[in-house]
Amino acid sequence: MSRGFLTVILLILAFSCKKKAGYETHLEQSAELIKSDGFQLVKSPNEKGLLVLFPCFPCDAENTLTEFKIADIATKNGFSVLALNLNRKLFLSEKEKEEITLMLQNIIKKQSLVTKTIYFGGFSSGGNMALLISNHLIKNNKSIQPDGVFVVDSPLDLLALYNTAEKNLKLNTAEVSVEESQFLKQLFDAEFGNPKDSLAVYEKQSPFTFQTKNISNLSALKNTKLRFYTEPDLQWWKEQRQNNYEDLNAYYLKQLSNILKSEFKGIDVELIETENKGYRANGERHPHSWSIVNPEELVSWMQKGN
Repeated sequence: MSRGFLTVILLILAFSCKKKAGYETHLEQSAELIKSDGFQLVKSPNEKGLLVLFPCFPCDAENTLTEFKIADIATKNGFSVLALNLNRKLFLSEKEKEEITLMLQNIIKKQSLVTKTIYFGGFSSGGNMALLISNHLIKNNKSIQPDGVFVVDSPLDLLALYNTAEKNLKLNTAEVSVEESQFLKQLFDAEFGNPKDSLAVYEKQSPFTFQTKNISNLSALKNTKLRFYTEPDLQWWKEQRQNNYEDLNAYYLKQLSNILKSEFKGIDVELIETENKGYRANGERHPHSWSIVNPEELVSWMQKGN
């Protein structure tokens, strides 16, 4: 199956997302790089906190640290960076949430990581995981309590993702969209069933469902700092994928931001819409990229605390 990007929301199966330019991140001289099958850890010599990163659907820790130039500035300012190899997840079962919780607890203990301040972030489908696991940790009063969560152009509304996949199949235009739409429709039909008969299942599994304004899977984050990054380059998406604004992750991230502000008065949630910042490490222009996040500004946000 081609790994180009669907659109919307999705934008998760991108082949280009998986391209590796090689791990070229320059580490501070005294920062330590620790690699394992499950993660890559860049450990700060003057640890004050931890940043946990979830990759895109087909990606891994090496891809994350190559595409997202965060390691230098984070470790310099006292944040160790834990990039996970956990991928190919748009949603998480309760069992998976517990397994990830245990995995994180074990890594933190074994590596003696400082978690007085801890932030979670994820790109594309990795943002779904970051939000869902953070909500689980806080809701169940686990030993790990995120101070903030950020997502980068993530497909948070799985029902909308399904509907856009159906739309792309009917349009039958961009080849990558058709192939990925077939994959998504088959995946959701098998896991959840058709939304016409299984709306409640989609609501239960999706971080957010705009059609019903359902945010129950994020309700524990009402006192947690949130950031939603997106680059709504409508011209690019129209030319490359024949997609409209309502097909994009950007549209649903904006809707979620508005609903959270309406539902939880005083919630600290920011929608950051960028322009012409989306480029892959190999120079390819793509608005669905880690590069829409400004690393220095993100670290400054993390340092401010709640």
